[in-house]
Amino acid sequence: MIAPALILHGGAGARRERNYDREIAHMREVVEAMKARLNAGASALDVVVETLVLLEDSGLYVAGRGASPNLAGAYELDASLMDGSTRKAGAVAALQGFRNPVVAARAVMDRTPHVMLAGEGAALFALDQGLEMIGDEAAWFTQAGQGEDNHPPGTLAHGTVGCCVLDRDGRLAAGTSTAGVFGKMPGRVGDTPIPGAGSWADGRVAVSGTGQGEYFIRVAACAQVSWRVGAGQSLAEAGRAVIDEIGEMGGDGGLIALDHEGNITAPFNSQGMKRAWLTPDGEIGVEVFRP
Repeated sequence: MIAPALILHGGAGARRERNYDREIAHMREVVEAMKARLNAGASALDVVVETLVLLEDSGLYVAGRGASPNLAGAYELDASLMDGSTRKAGAVAALQGFRNPVVAARAVMDRTPHVMLAGEGAALFALDQGLEMIGDEAAWFTQAGQGEDNHPPGTLAHGTVGCCVLDRDGRLAAGTSTAGVFGKMPGRVGDTPIPGAGSWADGRVAVSGTGQGEYFIRVAACAQVSWRVGAGQSLAEAGRAVIDEIGEMGGDGGLIALDHEGNITAPFNSQGMKRAWLTPDGEIGVEVFRP
């Protein structure tokens, strides 16, 4: 039996002039709830989905309920999941009209032969699966992250939530979810729904990214962490190298990563990154900026 571990993020758009007391309290509550689930024997994949649903539904982060409309006034949501023990993956991109894109991504993984469904096809599938729809969009969406990097004047806005989990059976899983951000073009898809770019899990590591997705796609950010660990780097060295590479290209953001021994790392080059974790010895921590 392995001591479980978890790390989550609420996005790398944090700004020092903002107060994050609500987010800090919420992230701690989520980790405490998921600690109980892991200790009860829940699987890594189930805990990733449950964590992301709580983050999406809170309206505190730029994912799920925290979405902002694109240039055409539509709310397009993305999510992806990966199960490290099987390498199965599921994703949705530009999904409109449904409450939890991560639940739709799980359905794609479990109930189709595909990895990703997008746009109208994703919505039709979600409807067929009986997933929960959004009624009054104006009442539901909170447009979280006002004043963060997910709003203009940034030319490449961002806002994401993610989670990486190691369960008692040694299985790793990762997932990432994002919502519409002000200023994005209709149909824009970033790294979040792309396994290897926005999320990754295998037998070595689980990784979730947050930042300017175009850069994360161009360096295969999350999968690259695993490749570097496989080549002999420590988890911390691998994560830092990927974020440094993104920074050298002009991008910003961060990532969270967890390995099969329960080691965690959370490098970022933005002002802050909302994050919380559970270590194998049972310690819970929460931070937004550098200590």
